[in-house]
Amino acid sequence: MISYAFWNNKGGTGKTSLCFQTICQFARSHPDARVLVIDMCPQANLSELLLGGLAKGGSQQLMQRQGAIPRATIGGYFQTRLMSVMSKPAFIYSDFLTEPYRVNGAIPKNIRLMCGDPLLELQSNSMATLASTNIAGVNTWIAIMDWLKEFLLATGDDFDYVFMDLNPSFSVYTQVALANCNRIILPTMADDSSRRAVQNAFSLIYGVKLPSPIYSEHNFYSRITSSERELPKVHLIIQNRITQYMGNASAYGAVLAEIKKTVSSLLASYPNYFTFTKIEDGIVDTRDFQTTGVVAFARGCPFDRLNPGYVQLPNKRVRVNAEQLDLCRDEIQEIVQTL
Repeated sequence: MISYAFWNNKGGTGKTSLCFQTICQFARSHPDARVLVIDMCPQANLSELLLGGLAKGGSQQLMQRQGAIPRATIGGYFQTRLMSVMSKPAFIYSDFLTEPYRVNGAIPKNIRLMCGDPLLELQSNSMATLASTNIAGVNTWIAIMDWLKEFLLATGDDFDYVFMDLNPSFSVYTQVALANCNRIILPTMADDSSRRAVQNAFSLIYGVKLPSPIYSEHNFYSRITSSERELPKVHLIIQNRITQYMGNASAYGAVLAEIKKTVSSLLASYPNYFTFTKIEDGIVDTRDFQTTGVVAFARGCPFDRLNPGYVQLPNKRVRVNAEQLDLCRDEIQEIVQTL
């Protein structure tokens, strides 16, 4: 089972939109692959997209899953773990999953979803407190990290790939996801804060250039490696929302060059933290999806199921340009090919 996490500690990078389109295109391109999607974000935007988006009642569908018994979300699963503290409760993993295609026909049938849940924010304090509790003979932090591992083990051989959409934070539930993924996909923007975000990601996950030595023994890297667990590797950096008409030749080019320079330096110094050895194999550019992206987002519709022409959205009629749609499809396909 190969697992991917879309994550950046910086918000606003188009992470969820890219995640949605990539997952759907990947599943469509690999119809025999069994794909599990875990929405590890309390905003649950990915779940709403997969369940139909604004136009198809995705929010209402999500609320139904959050109201199921047991609660059919990542928060529902974590709640069973919190209620049993450090024991391993019996559970049926399928109780927490949803088949998006049953309510949104645009979604491939080989996708199963573990919905996101705002309950994660409330649970994070309890999880963090529990993770720092001293219990004789028990590494409580690792025990919390293993909650997701134990869920995935319970699925047996039912899935081939796992995709996770992570919150732009480093909360305990984000760490749980990172501790259980193989490959990180890191979306960035054409701004200097994205360059710093790449550096911050390496500091948070791999302990690179920590701001103070007092964190050297209690950071994510130290806790994972001291427990003989494997760290995830950076698999792809997506430079997202490149200006549509000006592209890399614009003033943004200087910022993008600095991001590439930062990644190249990290790759040279820490090659074992990457799945690629050449910088050109690990960075892709995507344009701003513009109106096409807005329509796809509102309708919970992958680009390969979106038609050009006029589309009715709630309170508005907009036009999807055929040329722009083709560009969007090509760029998502380029990302999928790197997986």
